[in-house]
Amino acid sequence: MGGPHISEEMQELFTLFRHKRRTEPVGLDEETGRWRVFRFADAMTVATDAHSFSNDLSEFIPYHEDLATFSKGNFQNMDQPRHRELRGLVSQGFTPRFVTGLAPRIEAVAAELLDTIGDRERIDLVADLAHPLPVTVIAEVMGLPVSDRGLFRKWADALLVDNGIDAIFSEEGVAAMAPSIREMNAYLLNHVREYRTSKREGLIADLIAAETDGVTLDDQEIVGFLALLLIAGHLTTSTLLGNAILCLDENPEAARQLREDPALIPAMIEEVLRYRSPLVWLDRKALRTVHLGGVDIPEGSQVSVALPSVTRDESEFENPDTFDIHRDPIRHLSFGMGVHFCLGAPLARLEVKIALRALLSRYRDFEVPAGERLVYHDPRGFQGAKVLPLDLFRA
Repeated sequence: MGGPHISEEMQELFTLFRHKRRTEPVGLDEETGRWRVFRFADAMTVATDAHSFSNDLSEFIPYHEDLATFSKGNFQNMDQPRHRELRGLVSQGFTPRFVTGLAPRIEAVAAELLDTIGDRERIDLVADLAHPLPVTVIAEVMGLPVSDRGLFRKWADALLVDNGIDAIFSEEGVAAMAPSIREMNAYLLNHVREYRTSKREGLIADLIAAETDGVTLDDQEIVGFLALLLIAGHLTTSTLLGNAILCLDENPEAARQLREDPALIPAMIEEVLRYRSPLVWLDRKALRTVHLGGVDIPEGSQVSVALPSVTRDESEFENPDTFDIHRDPIRHLSFGMGVHFCLGAPLARLEVKIALRALLSRYRDFEVPAGERLVYHDPRGFQGAKVLPLDLFRA
């Protein structure tokens, strides 16, 4: 057991966040032109007040034809009433019951991946389990070839990792993403059109059939939702599972308690989401001039909530820098809040719970090897490791 597992860049961010919570809880970042929010109460306002803050960030994103086409079904970036209409249609296929029904298949995929590891004593948790588990499950759910999962990771890296999560707000970044967007759009559109003419069952067929008051989803809207699940969904889940392992490695007593009582795993996952949120920033646009944190944020401003800061807010959380799986209540904004709460959150939680249960039951212990250098994501976008060596100890 080791730790703490945190990159120098992320440590610098935590130091900055701690200072900002005390001295400038809401302030203008001159370099980017964004208003940044560092305290929990103010962040809750930004996340839940849909009359004052918008999810539509399109005016901050340089126009590109490929991106515009691709964004048509991404309801996460829309406001009411269009958000409600699209989310309602998508929800007909992606129901809580549908997600719960995936549990046996998720358990089987996790077991298959761990079986493939065989007698190896050291693995890369990301490459061997945290990445292939969610991407295999979501590919199967969509009816996409699991053999294409290398493509899916390439697209995720191009759109969310390699260029940095801020890339979408610059002309250079959007231009760099465009080839991957074009390729993924054509790939998904082809599969949706195949489903239109076939009798196959699955999520895509359910989305095609979804209807409310005569309104249905067109092909491009379905593609936008599939892309959201495929790219944002699997990368967030992968990072969350890796972060859970890092937290357990730093806190061996928590790992011991989970082995004795696996029913604690769901609460532990929520504490990981608070303590080590995979996403670093949550962005909105101010719809009017808003007084927040002692300052006036002008109408039309881009507002960025620092997720790793707001859930370490000393005025809201007792011992915020302590990882505590018995914390009650466990609050965070890692999946958003309010009308824009992440539709894929139940699936992410289920996949991570099943993966952790499988690891804890199959191995007597596991630990991040001392002295091994972890490779971390760019902290401007994701908090977590993209290469995570793990030593496994069998009974």
